[in-house]
Amino acid sequence: MPVHLPAHNRRQFLATVGAGLVASASPAFGKTVDGTLVYLLNDTHIGERHPPASQIPTNLKTVVTELVELKRKPAAVLINGDLALYDGQPGDYRHFARIVEPLRAAKVDLHLTLGNHDNREAFYEVLQEERKNDPPVESRHISIVSTPHANFFLLDSLTQTLLTPGTLGTTQRNWLADALDAHADRPAIIVAHHNPRLGGDPRHFPGGLVDSVELWQLLAKRRHVKAYVHGHVHDRAYATHAGIHILNMPAISYVANPELSTTGWTVARLRPDGMTLTTRTTDPLHPWNGEQRTLAWRD
Repeated sequence: MPVHLPAHNRRQFLATVGAGLVASASPAFGKTVDGTLVYLLNDTHIGERHPPASQIPTNLKTVVTELVELKRKPAAVLINGDLALYDGQPGDYRHFARIVEPLRAAKVDLHLTLGNHDNREAFYEVLQEERKNDPPVESRHISIVSTPHANFFLLDSLTQTLLTPGTLGTTQRNWLADALDAHADRPAIIVAHHNPRLGGDPRHFPGGLVDSVELWQLLAKRRHVKAYVHGHVHDRAYATHAGIHILNMPAISYVANPELSTTGWTVARLRPDGMTLTTRTTDPLHPWNGEQRTLAWRD
């Protein structure tokens, strides 16, 4: 059975802009929606056979419950890839969809990207509302999410299921260049599952984005590009390259080394000149819980 995730009717938030560019228009920000607030999650790794009370689905359910109970909903909730446990089985996405369904009932806008543990066809088979009739880039799941203080460009770095490195490819990078030029009215934040590979620790992680250098060539010269948000590494880190913030956000599911990292999510509070990130951890006693990092945008 297909599952429909957007909180608003699709015609209310999809618009065609220029040469086949698809943009998500801002919802009606008002008393019930906080236009400065965005939730950032990644690496949910939901499996079909996860017992209801096991850690991984419970972590995601915790965030969903928090979001549903907020008096003012965020402008957007972004889940940045690796939605499925291992190789993107349809049952994984059905389980994922059941967990996040309360967000739709509460009119919380949810936007998804894909990672190396996802499978596009299985994803679209279950989450049919996510498939665009006329995608701006064939076989890539991409979109633009607009908020009052920033446009989020959601990219698809999935090359092949279970292939750890990711790529955007020439066609998607060309689309992004055109989309950035068409949406230069406010700061741009790039969102993709894979970390950039640009040299230096921790950005050198070898399983990251193969065409990072080519991507940065187009990002760096567009001064309204302010940040790149990724997951994939199952850790938390902050870096910059060519003035662009690189934000490695915590995984909600599990970490490779609990002594160095922990599971959690990120609450972003946007301003015209930057944003403040607050780390929320699934362990309320972890030292990272409630930590804030305030970022200023480059000129």
